[in-house]
Amino acid sequence: MDQTLEGRTVLVTGANGGLGEQFVQQALQRGAARVHAAARTPRRWDDPRVVPLHLDLTDPAGAARAAAEAPDVDLLVNNAAIAPAGDSITGPEEELRRVFETNFFGTLRVANAFAPVLAAHGGGTLLNVLSAASWLSVPTGYAASKAAMWSATNALRVQLRAQGTHVVGLLVGMVDTPMSERWDVPKVSPADVVAQAYDGVADGSLEVLADEPTRLLKSRLSARGEELYPWFEEQLASFVP
Repeated sequence: MDQTLEGRTVLVTGANGGLGEQFVQQALQRGAARVHAAARTPRRWDDPRVVPLHLDLTDPAGAARAAAEAPDVDLLVNNAAIAPAGDSITGPEEELRRVFETNFFGTLRVANAFAPVLAAHGGGTLLNVLSAASWLSVPTGYAASKAAMWSATNALRVQLRAQGTHVVGLLVGMVDTPMSERWDVPKVSPADVVAQAYDGVADGSLEVLADEPTRLLKSRLSARGEELYPWFEEQLASFVP
């Protein structure tokens, strides 16, 4: 499979953030004809090929409205997510619901809203930005929501296969963005992560593991639970929160 970005129309959620901005810029560098830069508060962009788009993942009607405003999309990058300070799996239920409403329900809502749009353009591509925390014993709502979205991504791949949609899961640990500033651990650059993600789109990958800690983690998943989960606890300091 060869699906370059030349001439394609891309929509990036969370376009104002560190990863999101790279997804927009590198799409243009790889020849995208148009990029819809979606954010809760859209910003101005210097390149006329970038179209700012208002999208609040927590708005039940927002995804459908975005799909109506961007019917030309053939590559959807579901990047938007939140990782609040103080996030804990044992924290207030209201806060956990807020995390899931954005990272899981909001992301899934956008994927479902744009599925017919992608189908109308020959199937297109759906790229979901996930996390190594999907597999690691991180006691946060963020990790739980990303684990749920990893499962949903794999289910969407099956569900959308008949319409020809290429579904890609991007998994990575700590990325050097404003969202990760409060953690003093090794981080990979947003530019490198996005380059690997778009390479995965081009070569037909189903899953992109964008840093060495994530690749190591994936390689250990077949271990017995009695070996795996103690090892997880040892690794927590070097992975995402």
